[in-house]
Amino acid sequence: MDLPVAVGPARTRVRRRPWESRYLLAMLAGDLTVGLLAGAIGFSARFGPDVTAYNRVYLLVVALLPVGWVAALAANHAYEKRRLFVGTAEYERVLRAGVTLAAVVTVGSYLAEVRLSRGYVLIVLPLAVVATVLVRFALRQRLHRRRAAGRHLRRVVVLGHRRAVAQVCRQLHRERHHGLSVVGACVPRRRPRPTLGPAPDLGVPVLGTFADAGAAVAAVEADTVIVLSCPELDGVALRRLAWRLERVDVDLIVASALIDVAGRTTIRPVDGLPMLHVDHARLRGSARAAKALVDRCGAALLLLVLAPLLAAVAVAIKRDSPGPVLYRQSRVGRDGAVFSIWKFRSMYVDADARLAELARLDEGAGVLFKIRDDPRVTRVGRYLRRFSLDELPQLVNVLVGQMSLVGPRPPLPAEVARYPADMLRRLVVKPGLTGLWQVSGRSDLPWEEAIRLDLRYVETWSLSLDLVILLRTVTAVVRTSGAY
Repeated sequence: MDLPVAVGPARTRVRRRPWESRYLLAMLAGDLTVGLLAGAIGFSARFGPDVTAYNRVYLLVVALLPVGWVAALAANHAYEKRRLFVGTAEYERVLRAGVTLAAVVTVGSYLAEVRLSRGYVLIVLPLAVVATVLVRFALRQRLHRRRAAGRHLRRVVVLGHRRAVAQVCRQLHRERHHGLSVVGACVPRRRPRPTLGPAPDLGVPVLGTFADAGAAVAAVEADTVIVLSCPELDGVALRRLAWRLERVDVDLIVASALIDVAGRTTIRPVDGLPMLHVDHARLRGSARAAKALVDRCGAALLLLVLAPLLAAVAVAIKRDSPGPVLYRQSRVGRDGAVFSIWKFRSMYVDADARLAELARLDEGAGVLFKIRDDPRVTRVGRYLRRFSLDELPQLVNVLVGQMSLVGPRPPLPAEVARYPADMLRRLVVKPGLTGLWQVSGRSDLPWEEAIRLDLRYVETWSLSLDLVILLRTVTAVVRTSGAY
């Protein structure tokens, strides 16, 4: 395929997005505020409310900390747009900024022979990192709500074969928080007739062939082009398309065919030829040990903090219906090991006996059994399920090492017996109290999407991804979507 392109001096038309500038300004203001408050809180916690000759110099540290914190974030590329809005890269950069600032302070104080209170540093830097992550998470959630309402979206033209285009259109429409709204497609059929309305199989208008990409972008005023994997778009054609889009400041995104392993790929040139290397999933080693430590410490802390809530839920269950407070069930864990999970009882005691008579009402997909208005659920149980409170006793399973705070959903043995071969891959890690499935729609998701999310987590997990999922769990519980 030949894409015409001018190679003379580019007359770039800058496409401004005012909301992005406002977002960055709000982020900068939040980071400065966090730096100032962290310094002030650290001063009060370490030295108390009184200013003395000894601690007076720390007032200067409090004043300079916001600038130093923003500089550390900027040095670690925490303000680059390609790392913002979605994904975990932004939070990873914040963590790196904390480590960088700690290293600079430590080495600088040593070289300058300045005695700096270690207690002050140990209070301020972790507080700044955690608060910055929370502030940025709040900003991102506000952006995602606006995108769900149809605002701050990029207009996208997709290039690829019809089947791949249809799949991308469905996924981007379902996950609006990415901010990509498909407004048209170009397909490799010889001179397809442009459609005025959405094509039945795609859901968006067909704007022509690949050769018509430039005109299609101008016709629908798109600011982004997504190229899917197809043999017609080779390296030469893609390069020419990039040159053409560069002249009008339209972003070009190449969607990899390496589904759910893209997070583990690195480009290593070999004699001028770029090779895409796929790294193995991190299933062992120090990262796993760190995850286990975080799981057990986190579970212990949550059990301590939530003890009053757990007691209140137990009393409510006991008063609502006869039977035990806790429900014990066999589930399959890592490497196929069967263990017992604990849940607050949300159904009547004869629920398992009534399962056969309700089989015809199954609304689940794949191997899951789900009924939106299950008559076996108690009055209190409906509230427990809506806000996922029935899952809290599984913190005990996390504490003893059978589960993780974040991971795939723990399956029933009967479900595992019906798994396709690829789905057994999810059993190489511990199941989780929460996970990508839970924060992406839970029971509202089709079975195939639940499989994809679980496998994606296994292949690309990291501690920063776990942190993001834990934060998103809070908003998912408040929304109560897919919980029944």
